Amino acid sequence: METLAAIWFVLIIVLWMGYLFLDGFDLGVGMLMPVLSRTERQKRVLLNTIGPTWDGNEVWLITAAGATFAAFPHWYASLFSALYIPLTLCLLALIFRAVAIEYRGKGHSAAWKSFWTWAMAVGSTGIAFFIGALLAITSTGLPLNEHGDLVGGAFAWFGWPAVYGGLGGIGFALVHGLIFLGLKTQGDMREKAQLWARRLMLPCSIGFLVWFGLSITERTWLVAVVVVSVIALLAAYFAVRAGSEKAAFVLHGIYLVSGLFAVFAGAYPNVLPSTLDAANSLTIASASSSDYTLTVMLVATVIFLPIIIGYQIFSYRMFLGRIAETHIPEAHRVPVAIRS
Repeated sequence: METLAAIWFVLIIVLWMGYLFLDGFDLGVGMLMPVLSRTERQKRVLLNTIGPTWDGNEVWLITAAGATFAAFPHWYASLFSALYIPLTLCLLALIFRAVAIEYRGKGHSAAWKSFWTWAMAVGSTGIAFFIGALLAITSTGLPLNEHGDLVGGAFAWFGWPAVYGGLGGIGFALVHGLIFLGLKTQGDMREKAQLWARRLMLPCSIGFLVWFGLSITERTWLVAVVVVSVIALLAAYFAVRAGSEKAAFVLHGIYLVSGLFAVFAGAYPNVLPSTLDAANSLTIASASSSDYTLTVMLVATVIFLPIIIGYQIFSYRMFLGRIAETHIPEAHRVPVAIRS
């Protein structure tokens, strides 16, 4: 039944929206680690703002990929086989960031800490770029033949959609991270985050705005949706200037969600268009699993998704307060006798 496939298409897009909104600020904070903070204590402030939540936010990425595999196996097969190189690089970036967060505090030398700080920054930047590129490529299409295979070689995926999607992903995460730091920190760090959020918000939004604007096809009503996205972005900018980080954070999320809605509403019913021949495009009907599979998955989602969301809300409420340098204890070594 095409209705079930349409429901799952919407759910997968919602999962991607949730991932970009939640893990977006984690990635932004990771990018900012080497440049926004001067002292080791300031770097630990930044790390502690995302410490309780970053791994939970990545659940949305895993769930989005898993749901695509189960609900639309042909979409998953064509997309992931065509994007082996960028997805492998994205996986390496994910590993680098996760290891950096866990290992940075395990050593005490300046060289050790500097290496893992830059590993976190490079990994976070790579994730943001490749996720943005992936989503832009998904909506604009790939040169697929009648079998759903990529034509044109291993780098046929690389083009303008990958560029403006990838740069848009970096720009969004960077600004989202700055707004988040304005919410979570005090004193000098908060002031610097507000300053750079004001300076970077509009120029860093160009990549995604190009993507959102190009999504407008024959569905002219999508113009209104993109206009909502632009208005939300401008409102977020003025909220940052007014020092209202909560409003800015929400409005920046509305800018993202409404823009992605326009992109994938414009692509529907295609899940992966073919740039060679429209007849080769994968649609929700041709790429989906059986009705039985989609029904079982939907029942499981209705049961478990509220639990996951409830747990994340609880986690964020538990760590709602701001973090200042005075909250960070002095670094210390654990005696060998205790470690053993």
